[in-house]
Amino acid sequence: MGDPRLLEPARPVERFGTPALRALVTDLLDTMKKMNGAGIAAPQIGVSEQVVIFGGFPSSRYPDADEIPFTVLVNPVLTPLGDEMEEGWEGCLSVPGMRGVVPRFRRLRYTGFDVDGAPIDRSVEGFHARVVQHECDHLLGILYPMRIADMSRFGFVDVLFPDQDLQDD
Repeated sequence: MGDPRLLEPARPVERFGTPALRALVTDLLDTMKKMNGAGIAAPQIGVSEQVVIFGGFPSSRYPDADEIPFTVLVNPVLTPLGDEMEEGWEGCLSVPGMRGVVPRFRRLRYTGFDVDGAPIDRSVEGFHARVVQHECDHLLGILYPMRIADMSRFGFVDVLFPDQDLQDD
């Protein structure tokens, strides 16, 4: 947090299946696994392109969350399915050591493409929907603290959850 690149909108990907796009996805996956993240967006590693990845393995940072299938999502478009919002604790690899309660749409549809340009179209809810919204916010230059409605529910993980091992590695 503080890097100006995290506050800029990312550019759409224009060419699919390229060695550069595949290398970006590999870098994202390596970083996400190393940091025990639930997902990661290209701007978080300094690349201003509309690419996010998420899911594929349980995250020690979210031990009670349902597992999400591994997804590479390029040029995503999110559409809320209804007005129902749900609050939940979030953290971020770009805001290490902190958590906050963020309101998100409970259900949504996301569309986009995989690394080869094949279309993706899914309707999801709960934690899956939260992760997609969080990661896609990075493509708009939005960090989760900007969405927190009640700053009394934002702070350092070791203070908020002293008896749990939720620290970033």
